[in-house]
Amino acid sequence: MIRSLAAALILSTAIAGPLAAQEAIRSKPTALPVNDATPAPKDAPYPGGTIRLEVDATDMVQRILRVKETIPVAQAGPMTLLMPQWLPGNHAPRGQIEKLAGLTITADGKPVSWVRDPLNVYAFNIDVPQGATSIVAQFQFLSATQPNQGRVVVTPKMLNIQWESVSLYPAGYYTRQIPVQATVKYPAGWQAATALRGARTGDSVAYEVIDYEALQDSPVFAGAHFKAVDLGGNVTLNIVADDADELDFKPDQMAKHRKLVAEAGKLFAAYHFDHYDFLLAITDEMGGIGLEHHRSSENQVEPGYFKSWDKGDALLDRNLLPHEFTHSWDGKFRRPNLLWTPDFRTPMQDNLLWVYEGQTQFWGYVLGARSGLFTKQETLDAYAHIAARLDTAKGREWRPLEDTTHDPIISARRPKGWTSWQRSEDYYNEGLMMWLEADAIIGKATRGTKGLDDFARAFFGIKPGDWGQVTYDRKELIDTLNGVAPYDWAGFFHKYVDTPTRETPKGGLTLGGYSLVYREEPGAITKAAEGAQKMVDQSFGVGLIVKNDGEISSVIWDSAAFKAGLATGTKIIAVNRDEYSGDVLKAAITAAKDPARPVQLILKQDKYYRTLTLDYSGGLRYPRLEKTGEGEGSLDRLLKPRT
Repeated sequence: MIRSLAAALILSTAIAGPLAAQEAIRSKPTALPVNDATPAPKDAPYPGGTIRLEVDATDMVQRILRVKETIPVAQAGPMTLLMPQWLPGNHAPRGQIEKLAGLTITADGKPVSWVRDPLNVYAFNIDVPQGATSIVAQFQFLSATQPNQGRVVVTPKMLNIQWESVSLYPAGYYTRQIPVQATVKYPAGWQAATALRGARTGDSVAYEVIDYEALQDSPVFAGAHFKAVDLGGNVTLNIVADDADELDFKPDQMAKHRKLVAEAGKLFAAYHFDHYDFLLAITDEMGGIGLEHHRSSENQVEPGYFKSWDKGDALLDRNLLPHEFTHSWDGKFRRPNLLWTPDFRTPMQDNLLWVYEGQTQFWGYVLGARSGLFTKQETLDAYAHIAARLDTAKGREWRPLEDTTHDPIISARRPKGWTSWQRSEDYYNEGLMMWLEADAIIGKATRGTKGLDDFARAFFGIKPGDWGQVTYDRKELIDTLNGVAPYDWAGFFHKYVDTPTRETPKGGLTLGGYSLVYREEPGAITKAAEGAQKMVDQSFGVGLIVKNDGEISSVIWDSAAFKAGLATGTKIIAVNRDEYSGDVLKAAITAAKDPARPVQLILKQDKYYRTLTLDYSGGLRYPRLEKTGEGEGSLDRLLKPRT
């Protein structure tokens, strides 16, 4: 005992000695207090009056939006102007502050100096001079001229104005308490669409006075080639396109869009808008987008949406409008309590995105089927593809679904090298699968008399005509579900949301009368995805997605491809000594069902070449759903039209 104590003392001295010596020669600053001078938002009317926002959007060459903003003030002294940072629907701080340039501020024509807040680079601090009744901020929004600068929002034929990019607002107030009147000058002859209403004079439109929160929620699409179509129910489909012939559609195609509106009304039993404007851009020049708003949605699809209705991108794109329309109810009207914020500076907390996005994804596919935008078989093929793809997400072994709701902030949708292990925004599709199972559980408990439709009416169908926001938490979600069909819903969500799982929820398929199987031929959705994305998708088998040029875009963690040492970005030069093509790869995988004929690859990674053999004999594997019982199951009932 004495020897052990002595040894311990020697050891502690040996450790402490060098540390003490280091401390003797290290300077040690004391932290200064953090001084956040930006006033917290209060729910009171902005005392200055109505902000006048003028945007010149006529520059189609350099794509510069020029802004003049007159902000009335009630008193002299310190003031903070904010550019929106945390943007609803983005679930992350995505304001494009780097594109704001040339900022000058004046009062009565005299310069007012500004200082950017070092704690919040979206904030500009000024000192309002005595006697000033307003200040004028002028700046430019330097929109992307190339995709590597961000999303392209201005082209020679169309533009997308997002008000958060062309405006500042005074800190210290709920944004719903700040009135704004916006005016936009458009290129000559262009037509514009937005949820805002206004009066046109020449090429300028002066929009109605509205609060700043609603302004930000009411973007604009404008273009040289434009068509507006009445879909009924105070809903309009506003289309802009690269070319005029993209505006032409067949009566049956538009009838399906009208039925979408009718089916949504039947589902939710209440509308939460006075009018709704789909903003649809058919383009490969303006950047892609699918973003929800309360009375509108920003949507981009590839050329051929109407012209190539049953092919590739056009087929896949038809899920976009049902999804974004559903958001008017789910996400905009009913919003998770921590995702609602009083201004665009307050951080959002994304935990309930498996409802906000997951159930919207669920209803998007259901309404797509009920309206005829997708056939029933196409919808079943989509479910098979989604379930199988989620099963390749090996990261579910360590990362629960709840944690993926933070991915918009963690990764900001940057590319990932090992997505199947890292996981991504799986709350969309895994949320869909979870809600599919919830519908089947309700159907089983009520012998087919109820389903998730009943939950939708109880949860989203309240307060008809209200286009404000009604927030909720998990408890209200569970209470509403129990009001439809008593069940251990708290345990259900704990199992699928809070804890790691071995595979995606499939009860909606099995209880609904279907099973997930694998065949050598792809279903319609997987086939369309392979064609549209120019790839071979064998993530479900050997564990690879390969572009048509041979570049590997995905390797599934722990798959045969992973164990062979393949990585994203590697290029397949040859397969079994034949030059790479998608058909050559598929043929080799099929032949390798005979273990005597393995797949041999010649690879290039960076500037290095190597060869390897895949230890895989499972053949081509594509997901499909097969009917398992007789008669109509809950999944069949779910997809049937209601109008």
